[in-house]
Amino acid sequence: MFGLKARRHLTREVAITPPAPELSRHGIAIVACVKDEASYILEWVRFHKAVGVRHFHLYDDGSTDGTFDVLERILRPEELTVVPWKMRMRDEETGELLNGQTIAFAHALLNFGGKYDRMAFIDVDEFLLPKKGRTLQEALQGAGGFPNISLPWHMFGHGGHISRPAGPVCVNYTKRVADPMRQHLDASNFKCIVDPVEVTKVSVHHFETHSYGGRTANDAGKTVPRKKRKAAEFYSAEFIQLNHYYAKSVQELKEKTERGWSFDGSVEKYKNKVATTIKYIEENVVEDRSMLEFVQANGIELSA
Repeated sequence: MFGLKARRHLTREVAITPPAPELSRHGIAIVACVKDEASYILEWVRFHKAVGVRHFHLYDDGSTDGTFDVLERILRPEELTVVPWKMRMRDEETGELLNGQTIAFAHALLNFGGKYDRMAFIDVDEFLLPKKGRTLQEALQGAGGFPNISLPWHMFGHGGHISRPAGPVCVNYTKRVADPMRQHLDASNFKCIVDPVEVTKVSVHHFETHSYGGRTANDAGKTVPRKKRKAAEFYSAEFIQLNHYYAKSVQELKEKTERGWSFDGSVEKYKNKVATTIKYIEENVVEDRSMLEFVQANGIELSA
């Protein structure tokens, strides 16, 4: 069972009893919350299948654009689980929005976690790029088996694109924020890959595990307490790099902000947050062609 913390920003963290491991557990699964991603999800799935992801557990926040028709054409039933999951829930007493993404992650761990060696909790605009090895399984060896790995965002900006360019997102955008560890409220954070049968506490951006409490490792196996993840010396993208294609083109970012966000009750607050974040990224960019080079070197087909 999972328990909710009764405080502001309810359900930002939830506590769980780890699932029991199944005898046949193996491989890596991705868990993500999805809404109306038909234009982008094909390349995201193709890429992650190519780097060894076994299964996709996707929580559908009321998609109406055919996202899951796309998925059913490219994934076998044994590779895809879709959970209907409307996100906007409020605490009756306080009126605070509950974090539906955190609850979805806890649900995935409790109901499916025993099947896998690892689960990755990311979004559809985030890509797990192996930097050493051809697959995520190979790249994860850099962390030495630690059950809670924190990967810093590498936030990509517009890359000079006003409207959507032809071809895959992950090869069209090669300019990212220069320092992923620099303290910025909305451009500096982590996503995690965990051993699901170890997890005792769940959040969107951090986890705790039975064996190590709040300690987490970078992709090279350096461990620290969670609150020290943002120290410069914790940074590593030696084995796995988390690419976050946050902005895409100017036009696409405008459309994104106009749609709003499932976890924010204020459209204006969300727009201001996005504007501040992209301004910071665009003022602090470096060229990063590692994804493009990986896709080309390994002959990965990302389009239909």
